[in-house]
Amino acid sequence: MKRVFDTIFSVMALVVFGLPMILIALAVKLTSRGPALYWSDRVGRDNIIFKMPKFRTMSPDTPAVATHLLTDPNLHITPLGRVLRKSSLDELPQLLSILKGDMSFVGPRPALFNQYDLIALRTAKGVQHIMPGLTGWAQVNGRDDLSIPVKVDLDEYYLKNKSLFLDIIILGMTAFQALGAKGVTH
Repeated sequence: MKRVFDTIFSVMALVVFGLPMILIALAVKLTSRGPALYWSDRVGRDNIIFKMPKFRTMSPDTPAVATHLLTDPNLHITPLGRVLRKSSLDELPQLLSILKGDMSFVGPRPALFNQYDLIALRTAKGVQHIMPGLTGWAQVNGRDDLSIPVKVDLDEYYLKNKSLFLDIIILGMTAFQALGAKGVTH
């Protein structure tokens, strides 16, 4: 049932956001060097690596690590990238990953391939068996402000309590928080 929901709503969202996505891609290309999309190696269901698209918000030579691990993230973020991150518009291309079946609308955010501590903690708690999401319980309960162990505890809570009702609550909270850029540090 969740896969059917993801497929139908990702197609609908791509229709609604298609033109804005094209305009954002053009703006990224016109305001900085490099491609409009950044394809990030992410950890999916059962720890299988997949390519996840985002609008590029950093310079092309930025190391492939979590933003908080950069010495000074502000040196790498483009001016438009700052706006895209605060508004979460950089995440829109992930609708393609949902349509493809690599992601769901709701689930733990997919870890970077080299976030070994996060991957190990999730694996120890069985979280790797659920589809990663565009948003999740950890995102609506702190996002970038949370430590990795707290994120994994929230991911485990989702694993043990996942339901259509909880997904609807998470999607509603996500929409509300995205409007205020709550929990975004860079």
